[in-house]
Amino acid sequence: MADPLFILAIIACLAVVVILMFGLGGFATGGAFNKKNSNKLMRYRIGAQFVAVCIILLYVFLRNNGG
Repeated sequence: MADPLFILAIIACLAVVVILMFGLGGFATGGAFNKKNSNKLMRYRIGAQFVAVCIILLYVFLRNNGG
């Protein structure tokens, strides 16, 4: 059975990719959507990356310490 923390890390990474693709799509099309939401999407992506990195570090720490 897969480790739940590993699955959570994968989901967090996928969330980062989804937010990034959504932001890039808005950037590519430009217009009012991009002007209104580009900074907000960037902040969401950075927050999601922070969470993903913290989960990955926790997974590695627990895995190396037998947790």
